[in-house]
Amino acid sequence: MKSTAKHDERMANLTFAEVYPHYVTKVEKKDRTKKELHQVITWLTGFNEKALQKHIKDKTTFEEFFQQATLNPNAHLITGMICGYRIEEIENPLTQQVRYLDKLVDELAKGRKMEKILRTE
Repeated sequence: MKSTAKHDERMANLTFAEVYPHYVTKVEKKDRTKKELHQVITWLTGFNEKALQKHIKDKTTFEEFFQQATLNPNAHLITGMICGYRIEEIENPLTQQVRYLDKLVDELAKGRKMEKILRTE
């Protein structure tokens, strides 16, 4: 399933602040913690707690969020399906990065062990 230009644009314009509360709700519903969520986000983006809070406060778009991120070198190891898309086949780099984050949050919520979520080669 290929993403469309309209879909890619929508992803770019979403703000991290809009989506973040949904991530928190999703993981907490499954007895995972906000601290674990932040650990996953930090692993993927390199952002510390202070930077995450600034992105939320500033209502940073996902485009700006990932432009400022230092993507983990093992992010390419995140594969599988998310929202009907095979992550490794997404052509738009930004859309793929947003889906990486979605996939990690899903895995956390599903109870996957942290050492499996935070991929290593």
